[in-house]
Amino acid sequence: MKIAYDPQIFCAQTYGGISRYFCEIASRIAKEPGVQVSIAAPMHVNAYLLHVPRGIVSGFRAPESDRFQMHKGANYPRLVFRGLGLLTGDLMLRFMKPDIVHETYFSPYRLGGSRPRRVLTIYDMIHEKFPTSFSNADKTARYKAQAAARADHVICISESTRRDAIDILGLHPDKTSVIYLGFDLMNADGKSVGYKDFPVNAPFLLYVGNRGGYKNFQGLLEAYGASPKLNREYNLICFGGGAFNSDELETMRGLGLGSGQIMQLGGSDLLLAGLYQRASAFVYPSLYEGFGIPPLEAMSHDCPVVCSNTSSIPEVAGSACEYFDPADIESMRNAIERVVASDSLRKLLIEKGRERLKKFSWDRCAVETLDIYKKLAGTDK
Repeated sequence: MKIAYDPQIFCAQTYGGISRYFCEIASRIAKEPGVQVSIAAPMHVNAYLLHVPRGIVSGFRAPESDRFQMHKGANYPRLVFRGLGLLTGDLMLRFMKPDIVHETYFSPYRLGGSRPRRVLTIYDMIHEKFPTSFSNADKTARYKAQAAARADHVICISESTRRDAIDILGLHPDKTSVIYLGFDLMNADGKSVGYKDFPVNAPFLLYVGNRGGYKNFQGLLEAYGASPKLNREYNLICFGGGAFNSDELETMRGLGLGSGQIMQLGGSDLLLAGLYQRASAFVYPSLYEGFGIPPLEAMSHDCPVVCSNTSSIPEVAGSACEYFDPADIESMRNAIERVVASDSLRKLLIEKGRERLKKFSWDRCAVETLDIYKKLAGTDK
């Protein structure tokens, strides 16, 4: 059986969860007997492909590709490389004649011709449920609907996302399945940042990822600012998401929060692992998530998790975290205070987190994905 992954995400994303997902499963599925795996990625910009076993990637990295990341706005050379990569990738897929094409993102075009059976992964329905968080020029929702309509099977990364996809896109339930993601940090390898080099000394709460819109970082700021216990005894560390914008800085000033209380950091998986290991609690205030890997990452580093009780988050975190209503600032504040104030509760959450992690792994994700491919190709007998 020949399995191919199209070039979309690898021509658009230098780093990110989606491209990492495909690298993780492709690397594992390629080890299975009777399976030939190819990632068609000519002129790609993706860093993770450098770590994929030899023989899987067909293509090469575009010159100076670090300059052309997805979120740096309009850039003529980047768009040229991306267009050429998609065009060449389409021709490459047609030449490969795979049995299965797994589309790596949402396109209005059927890359690789009409012969292969098609699989699509839907990660969330954020564009559809929170349209005001995106510009009018964003066509993700439209392209997602087109890609889902032509797919022979749609994988969703949580049951919550599957229900939303069926409801919003009108998918037949039999055409869908749920396969959970793995969670381990790619480049941490069990190492830790030494205390001498660590950028934070005071006790702290940890927030990870982008901060806009449905991520509800504004709500976390308000809960933190409203709690004398939290804002006097703990710093708030934000990893990733870029520097604070003017609105965030204005909110902090309005809440009376000093510049030394809230920090924004970025860096490697190794630094993030160190933050998880040392944080008093990890807080996940999102209004909506298609899956939510950071709570699992936190659990894997024995960090107590405090998170929203909405969308897929309870499905993923189970009983291994302290929940709050993300629309209720007092609920969020109280939940965080309960965790940091109680050593016994922190210990219980850590123990439950270790047990919860057994449900999620990239190995399991790859095996279940391969089962879908076999069924579509008729080789599951």
